[in-house]
Amino acid sequence: MQHLDASCAKRYDNLSSLRTTYLERARDAAKLTIPSLVPEEGHTESSRLRTPYQGVGARGVNNLASKLLLSLLPPNSPFFAMRLDDFTIQELAQSDGARAKVDEALNKYERAVMTEIENSGMRSPIFEALKQLIVAGNVLLYLPPDGGARVFPLSRYVVIRDPMGEVIEVIVKETMSRETLPEDIKKLIAKKDNDLPSEQNNEDKDEINLYTKMYRKDNKYHLYQEIDGKVVPDSQGKYPLNKAPMLPLRWTRIDGENYGRSYAEEYMGDLMSLEGLSKAILEASAVAAKVVFMVAPNGTTRARDIAKVDNGGIVSGNAAEVSTLSIDKQADMSIAYQTTSTITERLSFAFLMNSSIQRQGERVTAEEVRYMAGELEDALGGVYSILSQEFQLPMVNRIIDRMTKKKKLPPLPKGVANPTIVTGLEALGRGHDMNKYQMFLNALAPLGPEAVGQFMNVNDYIKRVGTALGIDMDGLIKSEEQLQQEQQQAAEMQQQQQMNEMAKAATGPVAKEAAAGIREAVAGSEEE
Repeated sequence: MQHLDASCAKRYDNLSSLRTTYLERARDAAKLTIPSLVPEEGHTESSRLRTPYQGVGARGVNNLASKLLLSLLPPNSPFFAMRLDDFTIQELAQSDGARAKVDEALNKYERAVMTEIENSGMRSPIFEALKQLIVAGNVLLYLPPDGGARVFPLSRYVVIRDPMGEVIEVIVKETMSRETLPEDIKKLIAKKDNDLPSEQNNEDKDEINLYTKMYRKDNKYHLYQEIDGKVVPDSQGKYPLNKAPMLPLRWTRIDGENYGRSYAEEYMGDLMSLEGLSKAILEASAVAAKVVFMVAPNGTTRARDIAKVDNGGIVSGNAAEVSTLSIDKQADMSIAYQTTSTITERLSFAFLMNSSIQRQGERVTAEEVRYMAGELEDALGGVYSILSQEFQLPMVNRIIDRMTKKKKLPPLPKGVANPTIVTGLEALGRGHDMNKYQMFLNALAPLGPEAVGQFMNVNDYIKRVGTALGIDMDGLIKSEEQLQQEQQQAAEMQQQQQMNEMAKAATGPVAKEAAAGIREAVAGSEEE
């Protein structure tokens, strides 16, 4: 049921109640990390945000978001590949050189999409979306037809999903200034306001709510915009299910829930404990840093002289009558400090900060650091899987569709080539393959290089290692034809060198003496 008979404003208000719990939890997490990501309700640009007493949460969110950005959208390397279906590969195998030409064309196709992503400046909004996912667990990424991307936090949209997690309905609420609206929309609003009673007239309102709704119907996504219950002209559109312009993203998938849970929510206990202890230590440190002199009330030293004297000055008095106020809380503060250090270390591990990888010790091998870093990266395997299906793949399909409509890409035959994600979870799998290849080669090392070269196909091993590292092997490794040609040329050069040496030997002094002896023997036989 799409509730198409109700206005977007009423539908948005009704669905907001289902979002309340997730939004409150997101605001609690934002207070302890980056408050500007999910500010309090009623926040405006002129409002002041709360400042946390510790920066571990903010540093962890930025660090984890940066790692995710590099893994999901690596620079100078496509995060997807256009793969042919098996039947097309069999047909191309029957034609000489056809497969290589198709692969080259698909490679150009991939580079064109990556160039579009880089030129449209999508990295910055995607980085912002990843921070929203870590803190709030939900974010909406909008890919408009004109290019680029927009990010909507959880406080500005509602979503409904089916039991399989597929999006059924999304409504985005934007508050815009009346002056920024196009003239045709201003006239539409003015016409509606004239039909309303004076107490309900919105003509004097400077801000207008714009609602954008996307819903699924007849195996397509339908999209339109609405202002004050009126559909905005030329805002309707239809999109295939795999090319939707709105992508409601989740950090975790929970069956039966329309929204996801955040990564910061899983560590709220440590974040809240660190916040409280940091506040207590800061306040206690401020009290301990305050210097207060106390003078005996019945002594000869006057408090006024102590207060007025300059630094290094001289006053008359008795030092025994003057003391400083101090707090004997060093032991208690040291316990609090040790606890904050322990919590900070746990959070550093959770947010994959590099300082947490290396243990404290004089001899820490590079292999140990690599192993621990790999273990931490593997912990994000579940996140990579959901982001590849709900973020990377739909984004690629949407960008390809957008570029095809603008004639920046040629349309591909339906079902022949489809994008496949090769980063994130796939990269983790390749990293494990690389570790296995290294262990395999190290195990064969005691046999000696001659045995390894005799029993191992070195060319195939090199290709597999390059694939595990994600390197484009096209043209980098010599083909079998090149190796045979080089071996043939080397054999011909060796044969030519032997012939040259034989010819040179035939003109040497030994050959001359032999030739003279032969001539003398021949002449002697003729005289007889």
